[in-house]
This record gives sequence, C-alpha cells and structure tokens, in this order.
Amino acid sequence: MGGGNLAESWRAARPPVAGVHVDSAACSRQSLAVIDAAAQHARHEAEVGGYIAAEAATPALDAGRAAVRALFGMSDADVVFTTGSNNALDILLGDWAGERTAACLPGEYGPNLAILARHGFEVRELPVDELGRLDLNAVGAFLASNPPALVHFTVLGSHSGIVQPARDMASACRGHGIPLFVDAAQGFSHLDCADIGAHALYSSSRKWTAGPRGVGMLATRPGLLSDATKLRLSHTEANVGLHVGLSVALGEHMAVGPENMQARLREVGVLTRTALAQVPGWSVIETVDEPSAITTLRPPDGVDPMVVRARLIAEHSIVTTFLGLERAPREMTRPALRVAPHVDVTNTDLETLVEALATTA
Repeated sequence: MGGGNLAESWRAARPPVAGVHVDSAACSRQSLAVIDAAAQHARHEAEVGGYIAAEAATPALDAGRAAVRALFGMSDADVVFTTGSNNALDILLGDWAGERTAACLPGEYGPNLAILARHGFEVRELPVDELGRLDLNAVGAFLASNPPALVHFTVLGSHSGIVQPARDMASACRGHGIPLFVDAAQGFSHLDCADIGAHALYSSSRKWTAGPRGVGMLATRPGLLSDATKLRLSHTEANVGLHVGLSVALGEHMAVGPENMQARLREVGVLTRTALAQVPGWSVIETVDEPSAITTLRPPDGVDPMVVRARLIAEHSIVTTFLGLERAPREMTRPALRVAPHVDVTNTDLETLVEALATTA
C-alpha cells in the first residue's frame, strides 16, 4: 500500500482532526471502529452483565493477543492486557525475585526510573555514543565487568527519535546470561519489534497502535512470571471494553500491514525533519534519515518550549508535546518540543507548523 493511499484510508477511518495533530506519539487517534467496539461492549455489559459480556468478547481478545504475539515475534508468549506501560513495568519488577540491579540507557524515561527506584533497584547506565545510541563497541565489556541482574531497554525514547539497536542489545544480554526487558511504548506499531529476543516486551495502546487510552499489553516468555502473579492478573478487575477496542486497533494494524505502516512512518520522519529544518533558530536533533517518525526540536536560546506549545494550541490549533527535563533526567539538559505525526500527516500540516513555529517563538 502506497504512502498516499495509506494516509487517506487511515484519516478517513477516524473522526475529523480538530486543527493540526502532530502528537500521535502521545495521544492516539482511535478509529471509528475502535470507538464503536468499546462502546458496544459497554452496552452489552449493561444488557447481560459484565461476566457474560466478557465471555462473549473472548474471541476478539484472543485475536488481539495473537496480534501482539505476531508483532513481537513471540509465538509462545504469555500475553496480558494492562492499564499501560507503567503498569506492565510494575508487574515485571514486582514479580522479580533476583538481585535488584538494572542497567538502562542514560535516556531512560523518567517515570520508569521512578518505578525502578520504588522497587529498590540500583540503576547503572549503559554506554552510549554522542547521539545517545547504545555503543555496540563498549556494551560487551560493560556487561562483563559488572553485570546487572537485568537490563531494561527502551527501544525508542519519548524525548528523542533515535532508534536503539534492540536486537544487538538482546544478543549481548544472551551472551552474558542477563534477562532483557524491553519498553516498546514508542516503538510498537511504529518500528519492527518482531524477534528482538527479549524476555519481556511491553507497550501502551494509545500511541502508534491508535487504540484506547488506559490500556496496554505485556508479552513474556513462558515461565517468566510466577504462578502467583499470573493468578492475580487473571482475577484483576479490567475494563474489557477497552481491551476489545485495543484488539480491534491491533486488527486494523495487521490488516494495513506492519511493514507498510513502518515504511510510511519512516517517510513521515524524513518529511517532518526536512520541513522543520527550515525554522529559524530551532534545531532538529535527529539526522534527517533516522528511521522513526519522532522529531525533537531544540528551541532558540531564551525561548520556553512549554510557552511555545501552549501558543501553538491556542493560536494555531496545532498539537505538539512539551518535553521537560523529567522525561529523561539523566540525559536531557534543556527542554524541547517533540513533533510526532502519524501516517496521515499532509504537506499542508507541516507547512502550517513551520509557519507557526517561525512566528510563535
């Protein structure tokens, strides 16, 4: 499917955009089918009761789990629906019975660091290059010299469009017998996350999958989670309607073709970075050909990007993301703006953003 056809069909399947939406990495745009599926399940619960409605939803939920296994390339994975990425990491660390040491990238997401600290983990920083990408020449010696009990690896940060070499990280971990947990929140349905070789991968639904807010998925190798945790998860109160909506969103993604979506999002990244490089005073952090759709903008000196974002919304109806230092407290040195449009972004959208940024600052 060509980029133009994909963009048109993706946009047509959704409610009209209010303004210019270039923030899909933070807040999804559900399709009408996803919205209707969640609403129909809620109505069914009201008619027949939650337990009976949940049983009737089993085929849809099973199809959703099968899609997660396929997208992660883990055919035998245990898949559970969660309330989001933070919940998934909480489950993994709460179930962890080993030593409490973890290695992460310096650009690790701030809330993930807080969860690691709450579970008593000492965090060590993986070696990276000048772009913040994993240093493949140094990681082996790092793991050998002072091996952590586990590696928590974010395949694509929320504060940067730099794609991390997750498969190389998994290979290094295997060589040293270290379990690998992968945060794929920004990479799932965006990058090729299949067959990474991790022990666990997790993501939220609301980002590139364009599912409902407040749900996500966790895929683990068989036997990773304890029986007690699996029993608890199986009896956790859940919003089944949102899980049905997520399953429909996953089905839509599979129908489009993951490789088509990935190709279009790479194209979107190139178009966005090329356009934003024209804005006076602002600097695009990523190289133009970085294979992701996330673009990070460093503001001119003396400009507060939070104020700029607020003005973009108020004056131009343009939705972007403000990135405070808490996003990646070990790596970020100044606030930034993130631009992350989905596959349906148009040249007109980007031209509008460029003009607004040029005047707003």
